[in-house]
Amino acid sequence: MEQAVKKSKGKRIAKIILIILLSLIIVFYIVSFFIVQSVFNDMFGRAEIPENSVFYRYEDMKEKYPREEVTFKSGENTLTGFIYGNENTKGLVVISHGHGGYSESYFSETRWFVDNGYKVFAFDNTGSGHSEGDGTTGMAQSVIDLDAALTFAESDERLNSLPVFLYGHSWGGYAVTAVLSKGHDIAASVSIAGYDTPMGIVCEFAEEMITGPLTIIEYPVLWVSNKIRFGSDANISAVDSINSTDTPVLIVHGRNDETVEIDGAAIINQKDKITNPNVQYYVNDGDHSTVFMSEEAGKYFVETENRGNEIIEKYGDEIPEDIEKEYFESVDKDKISELLPELMDKINDFYMNSLK
Repeated sequence: MEQAVKKSKGKRIAKIILIILLSLIIVFYIVSFFIVQSVFNDMFGRAEIPENSVFYRYEDMKEKYPREEVTFKSGENTLTGFIYGNENTKGLVVISHGHGGYSESYFSETRWFVDNGYKVFAFDNTGSGHSEGDGTTGMAQSVIDLDAALTFAESDERLNSLPVFLYGHSWGGYAVTAVLSKGHDIAASVSIAGYDTPMGIVCEFAEEMITGPLTIIEYPVLWVSNKIRFGSDANISAVDSINSTDTPVLIVHGRNDETVEIDGAAIINQKDKITNPNVQYYVNDGDHSTVFMSEEAGKYFVETENRGNEIIEKYGDEIPEDIEKEYFESVDKDKISELLPELMDKINDFYMNSLK
């Protein structure tokens, strides 16, 4: 009798402990969910156009590179795009920009493509630059916006008569591969510093900046948050999309990329899973921002960035106007905007060979 009582009491205690543990787990995930939402809202806020830039912008060269502004819808937001080189007939290059930037962040590439006979369609993603949106939403948004941009291009007489080539970096590097599963007629795609899945890069960011080894515990919260934001588009795999077609794809990555790590979330890290026979690879010693720059431009960019960081460290948010003006006026925009000839020539050949 006494043993039965003790056994029953032990079961009640175990049950109470289990309930407490489950309650703590539930509370943990509820609190984590709201924290993750807050972090996401901060991380994926608007990407505004900076007042100054160390690179050339459209205003610097608008007479030589005239453009036509267009608008189209992506979800509830109206996005703004620009058509350059309207008389060119070599092909249409659609540029998908990186997170935190906007289309003119890639004006060096835009100029290069126009100078080499291509028409260019560059647009600002949701929450970026000239486009609508309270924020950039997340790492899956770029493929949604590129899908909308291509749908617009296919219906527009100014754009739909030429073979379509894609060019994207980082956020855009993901988009120009993941969009291959959307059924558009793409002649060839160049992905620079792209990641395989939104969840893969979000977890990589979380591990490095927020939760460290606890990321595996936070994964369900990150997954649910991403799913709520993007639904069926939440975690499209770039690799699966590349394999779903025979479209030629050039995957470019820098060995020193610390933003999309080459042995981490990067598409190129999934090379062994890519079965599309028309995929090529190009790797150099660049980092996330310099992978497409000439060696001199890359070094100069790092030096310029370091000088800027020193000014920020010294003055914080209250940089004197004359100091800021002097800094930007001291930058050699020709030097810092120089692209890597070897890579750009390879891209040109890659595009042209896809038409044979």
